[in-house]
Amino acid sequence: MLAAEKLMSVRRDWRERDVRVVLVALIIAVATVATIALFASQLQRTLVTSASSFLAADRQLEAENGREIPPEWMDEAANRGLSTGRMIEFSTMVFGTGGFQLVSVKAVSDEYPLRGEIEFQNAPDDDRSLVGSGPAPGEVWINPRLLRLLELEIGDSLEVGSRSLTVSGLLIREPDGGFRLSALAPRVMMHVDDVPSTGVIQEGSRVEYVYLFAGEEEALNRYHEWLKPQLHPSHEWEGVRDGETFSRSLQRAERFLLLGGSLAVLLASVAVAVASRQYSLSQRDTVALLKTLGLNGSGIGKLYLRRLALWGVAGVVGGLLVALPLFWLLTRILSDVLERPVDFQLDPAALTPALLTALVSLFAFAYPPIRRLRQVPAMRVLRSQPGERGREAIPDSVIAILAVFGLVWLYAGELVLVVALLGGLVLLLAVLGLLGGVLMSLLRRVKGGGNSWRLALVGLYRHRRASLSQMAVFSMTLMLAATLVLVRSSLLDDWQAQLPDDAPNHFLINIAPDAVDEVGDFWAQSGHSLDQLYPMVRGRLTELNGRPIKEAVSKDERINALNRELNLTWMATLPSDNEIVEGAWFEAGQTEGVSVEAQLAGRLGLKIGDRLTFTIGSAKVTEPVTSIRTVQWDSMKPNFYMAFPPNGGLTDMPATWITSFFLPEQNKQALNEFSRRFPTISVLEIDHIIDRIQMIVGQVTRAIEAILALILAAALVVMAAVVSATLKDRQREGALLRTLGGRQSLLVRSTMLEFALLGGFAGLIGVVAAEAAVWALQYGMFEGSFQWHWPIVTFVPLVSAVVLALFGRWQLGPVLNVSPMLLLRRLE
Repeated sequence: MLAAEKLMSVRRDWRERDVRVVLVALIIAVATVATIALFASQLQRTLVTSASSFLAADRQLEAENGREIPPEWMDEAANRGLSTGRMIEFSTMVFGTGGFQLVSVKAVSDEYPLRGEIEFQNAPDDDRSLVGSGPAPGEVWINPRLLRLLELEIGDSLEVGSRSLTVSGLLIREPDGGFRLSALAPRVMMHVDDVPSTGVIQEGSRVEYVYLFAGEEEALNRYHEWLKPQLHPSHEWEGVRDGETFSRSLQRAERFLLLGGSLAVLLASVAVAVASRQYSLSQRDTVALLKTLGLNGSGIGKLYLRRLALWGVAGVVGGLLVALPLFWLLTRILSDVLERPVDFQLDPAALTPALLTALVSLFAFAYPPIRRLRQVPAMRVLRSQPGERGREAIPDSVIAILAVFGLVWLYAGELVLVVALLGGLVLLLAVLGLLGGVLMSLLRRVKGGGNSWRLALVGLYRHRRASLSQMAVFSMTLMLAATLVLVRSSLLDDWQAQLPDDAPNHFLINIAPDAVDEVGDFWAQSGHSLDQLYPMVRGRLTELNGRPIKEAVSKDERINALNRELNLTWMATLPSDNEIVEGAWFEAGQTEGVSVEAQLAGRLGLKIGDRLTFTIGSAKVTEPVTSIRTVQWDSMKPNFYMAFPPNGGLTDMPATWITSFFLPEQNKQALNEFSRRFPTISVLEIDHIIDRIQMIVGQVTRAIEAILALILAAALVVMAAVVSATLKDRQREGALLRTLGGRQSLLVRSTMLEFALLGGFAGLIGVVAAEAAVWALQYGMFEGSFQWHWPIVTFVPLVSAVVLALFGRWQLGPVLNVSPMLLLRRLE
């Protein structure tokens, strides 16, 4: 009998509108967060796997001291289950039929590449293919331009040092072609076993040994921990996240997804909180009746706790049933974008945020108002008593705020994100408090009447508490949704704008000072004018304020820039993609000072006025830090850690010049003529890097669009929950108005106007708060610039007004379709 009664109670609950709203909110919350977490995990794996091809491995160990690493290091990696390979990189002159040419040689082992594939061509007219290993011993693959420069054919011999190797194919693109300004083109690839017989590498030769590692992330990290104490300053352990160009794009991708997931968490929490509070208010009479029948407060608490647990199970199961198909669909879309299959992997750990969201949403937002049902007096059955007072909900609000931001912190792990969203909400509430008071004082003067506008304004004032609370929740909802819209329309567009279709895809390196004008004229006549050319001087940073740099910098900081020569330059004007964050740029005629890149300055602990000493050959140059600036490393333009003024400390130093420019694929034959005319100038092609970063932007754009659809659905549920808060009161008023002879058209117009005004105000305030949040995110999290988004500022309030007006019309359904007398009896 007791079980049957419980089943009946559960069935009655399912018929409650507020319970259905809570369940829908929970399902959307779990579905949204689970989908985002699963897809973010999948996308991260895909991006990292794809990005690992930039290293031809998961990790690289570079030895820049010209000496090989001890063999036991590689043995230890093999013992830990890691795949290994090795490379030797050096520059040398090669000889062919057409003469000599300076080339950059990459000698690879049989295992190369551990990640990615080599783009290869058997002959100039053959189709390109992807292969999983390099040339065999005795063979060499060369860049197609080198084939023409040296007047070679496939099968001819190429002399590398004292060894003659057979040209067996064309090297179109290597997976780890990289983006190193020190690299020299054209490239030659040979087998590592052939290097000793060339006699090119001697004691003191400028050579770099590179070791490749691939395997499980945990095994790689454990191996690095074992290896770290044995590394020297000349050794560099590098992962895909450590590169300046690509790691920033990967980091942005992950942050966009975290932002979307965090907004989903916030919206889900608001929906559950609003709907559960309405449910608890509707249950007060039921609790009073149960107390008159002998059920005590403890029993009531257990009864509703079981209901919450049941809702939680239903919400989690329903959410996962929605999330899994969505995740599968997004993975299919990702496969189409990449134009290759993506393994569908379900990561159980990625479901943890969704389960935590359901748990926190229920017990931090739903449970507090339901818990207070134990305090409802039994006498409520006999006489009507007022509902909850505002101050009773204050502890709930504090708990809710702490819980939701704790959840966002746990989910995102980004202080800037939490602070930006919290700051936006605080600004929103402050503006609401100010405008709400002004608005209600104005509405107080409006008198009633038969006009729909007057009825709408009087309705706003009559339900002022509900109106202000609804406006607050609507504004919060719209702020969170608008934040993601602005991220999609602004941050991603700004990111894409950094890599337009005509982004520089070639670098010219080692331009002699007396050839600068000739190089510019050549490309101008070819119809491809060069961007600005920059001088480049190689030098090491050796002292800070008179102390050796490695003593002056914290021992906890491992800064690769201190272990190698830096590319130094001088420039009169600040590049358009750089921004001064401290100090001031060089004035006209200024000859002292140095401008430092912001991240390096932060790691070195530099401040304006510090004196830096650079060793350039046998000379030393000491200059004060006069400015610190941000650099867009992924802009595909020449970028420098250190910039000096013209006629400054670098003026008398030997320099070569560098520039970048865009050259369409169909015009690349111009490179051959350029290389014949300027054989000492190196051409670095970076098309593959641009393609890869644009692919990441496309993937993240589609992911954000899918997330936005889910979050807008969550926003609609929040609106439905809030609109239902005054459902009974408005239905009663509508029934009374009809009983007194009010027309249906008047009732419809006034209610829709009332909600439209509410939605318009909420939309305007919410979008302004969203702009404030995006401003904080752009500067603190995405390192971008900010501008107002006027189309969205005007569009969101209009859409908000229309949507809420439709919600208001939906509320009127029972009033218009049921007899006023029946409706009043039902409501009573």
